[in-house]
Amino acid sequence: MRVLFAGTPAVALPSLEALLAAGHQIVAVLTRPDAALGRKRVLTPSPVAARAQELGLPVIKADKIDAEAAAAIAAAAPEVAAIVAYGALIPEQSLSIPEHGWINLHFSLLPAWRGAAPVQHALINGDEVTGASTFLLEKGLDTGPVYGTMTEAIQRTDTSAELLERLSHSGAALLAQTIDALATGRLAGVPQQGEVTLAPKLTLEDGHVLWSNPALAINRRIRGVTSEPGAWTMLGGQRLKLGPVEQRPDVTDLAPAHLRVDGKSVLVGTGSHAVELISVQPAGKKLMNASDWARGLANKEDVVFE
Repeated sequence: MRVLFAGTPAVALPSLEALLAAGHQIVAVLTRPDAALGRKRVLTPSPVAARAQELGLPVIKADKIDAEAAAAIAAAAPEVAAIVAYGALIPEQSLSIPEHGWINLHFSLLPAWRGAAPVQHALINGDEVTGASTFLLEKGLDTGPVYGTMTEAIQRTDTSAELLERLSHSGAALLAQTIDALATGRLAGVPQQGEVTLAPKLTLEDGHVLWSNPALAINRRIRGVTSEPGAWTMLGGQRLKLGPVEQRPDVTDLAPAHLRVDGKSVLVGTGSHAVELISVQPAGKKLMNASDWARGLANKEDVVFE
């Protein structure tokens, strides 16, 4: 089929490659404009734009689908649009440009976790199983009929970055299969059924660890916000970034937010039992082992996080 591919971050790349491998013609790639990255704020194309340019595919760069972008999409004459983490809403008037509509690969089992951060919310919520869905975009937020799903078990140590990486590959196969089936004319969407949960975009404040919460909830939240927007706590007026932690149910005598260094173990009290810090990143420094960081602390017994 003639496919418009819409995507921006690296997580969308497996889907682009899968559609090409399946023999579909990518008539254009829609992606967000170049962004200023790094300390020097160098304008850099999105991962999808960079790969499309390597492949010699036409690229439409737009932070939203305005009249100009819509005209460029229409000129490409796609039969269907495949969208994976493009990063902007598709206006209602553009939904009908492709004959078969816009097919979205969403990283949850809809109607669970509709919204921008489904993987993060699944981890924070403590889900044991997640997956991906392909569905037809319509006016509502992730409300359209579902074409296909696949499931993925959540591992005990998964971070959102690790889980999303796995889903990006298995979901790419699902998207290619969906487009293949649409081409035969033998695929129909199924209305979503079940409990609706929402997964709004996370903010920096969502990564602030509240040490009065139970260790299990803290562990889930840290894994859910790793690597974006990142977990952190405050110490001495500065933000200390935190990597994933291990629960320590054998340590129950440490007050919430209080630090204890026990040999090479760096422990922090919570509302239940302690957690062990594995890696931290002080302000202005690189990620380091928590034990190395703790060796440089003065008055370790007086450290209390905020």
